[in-house]
Formats: sequence, structure tokens, C-alpha cells
Amino acid sequence: MKHAIAILMFLFPFVCLCGQTAGDSIRSHAFMLGVGSSHQLDTYLSPQNYDGFQISLLRETLRMTRLADRRISFQSLWQGTFSHSDNASGTATDWGGHIGYDALWHYNWTPLQGLRLMAGGAVGADAGFLYNSRGGNNPAQGRLGADLSASFMAIYRFRLWGQDLALRYQANMPLAGVMFSPQFGQSYYEIGEGYAKGNVCFSHPGNAFSLWQQLTVDIPLGRHMVMRAGYLCDIRQSHVNGIKMHDRSHSFMIGFVRHFRKVGRDERKAADVIL
Repeated sequence: MKHAIAILMFLFPFVCLCGQTAGDSIRSHAFMLGVGSSHQLDTYLSPQNYDGFQISLLRETLRMTRLADRRISFQSLWQGTFSHSDNASGTATDWGGHIGYDALWHYNWTPLQGLRLMAGGAVGADAGFLYNSRGGNNPAQGRLGADLSASFMAIYRFRLWGQDLALRYQANMPLAGVMFSPQFGQSYYEIGEGYAKGNVCFSHPGNAFSLWQQLTVDIPLGRHMVMRAGYLCDIRQSHVNGIKMHDRSHSFMIGFVRHFRKVGRDERKAADVIL
């Protein structure tokens, strides 16, 4: 476990730096806002399920690198969420939120005209919280983790009604990582006083199956601006230290994409390339 933590913490800043420095001049930036439903359970706080809404923010950068004869792309994803949910009887409320970052590398190939397939891996980290209005001595739960994931993306460009559209699907699934979790019944006061044991856990699909999926369509608005709309499904769950947790959300997302070409060290101009 100590070796796994050390490897993840060592690799995370290194791979993020590599993704930022070794790249091509063409890149796209997307910002999306989403609203949808949230379904939550955390038995550390309550044995009941909570349902409500979630607001999501997504910031993405995508570009090709010089690796493998320019067949490997780099993608960075920032995601932030805020959720509000109630139990079935309406007697208690959960407020939650999290922020996460993922650095992803995909190998690109084009088996058919207009179709680009991308497969690769990612390293990511996230932090969050969940507060329960009737939590008693333990009203809140903190979340912190880092993981290595498998990632797949498919982009299909086609023409419809005189417009060049792009349909995209992406799925990311964590394969191995580390996460923080108190023991069932253990208070954060005890952890703070040094009575901490087994609070850093090895996570894998067997005890923390999670899946992030996004389906979007890009619609051009003018020469260099693109509107992006779609659906985001974010499933996060775990069963460690006697605590069951799941946080499942389904959101409608809408936003804009800009495509840039770097001319000089400090100059950029819009490019007619959609990654």
C-alpha cells in the first residue's frame, strides 16, 4: 500500500507536466455547464438513499502531441460539482460537492473516413465532501483519492442539413488507485487524535467500481466557435472499511468549444481544425 501511494503521488505531477510541455500547436478548449439528477448513499452518514439535483462544471483541453509520430493526443479534464438531495421522507438533506482533475493520453487511429477512435490511459485525483443535516456526531464525510484509469473515445464527423457536425462518446473507468475512508463508526476526531488505522485504502473495480461517460454533439456557430451539447453520466461508488457509498448523477450539458493554433510563444489564432 505504501508503495502504491508513493508511485501515484510521484507520477501525478510528472505526467501532468509532460502533457503540458510536449505538444502540437493546435488545440481545443471547451467549457460546459450541466444540470441533472443526483442519487446518493453514504452509510457513514445515513443508511438511507438521497435523491436531488446536481450542477456540474466541466473544463477540457484537447490537443495532439509529438509522441508516436503525432498519433497520441493529450486531454486534460477539470470537473466540479455541487449537489442537493433529500431522503424519501423529506426529513433530512445532503449537500455535497467535489472537484477533480484527470490527465489523459489516447492513441489515435482512423479506421473509416470521418471516424476517429482513441484509446489510452489516465491519471487523476479528486477531493470532495458530503454533509448531512441530521448527521449527529458525524455530520460530514470527506473524500480524497487518486487513481489510474482506462479511457476510450470515439469521434464521428458527418454532414447534416448543410452543417459539419461531430458526434463524440467518451468513457473513463478507474482501474487502480488509493482513497481515504474512515472506519465505520470512527469519528474524524479520533482520526485527528492519531487513532487512525486503515484509513488509506487500495481501490479497484472490485471495491470501488466507477464509470464516467459522456455523449456530445458539436454544432458550429460561425467560423471558429462551436456549441457542444450532450449527456454526462458519472457513477462513483465504493465499499471499503464497512462503509457503502455511491454517487450517481445524470446531467444535460451545454457549452462552447474554441479551436486555436499557436503561432508564436505568446501568440494564438483560431484554427479551422476540430480535434
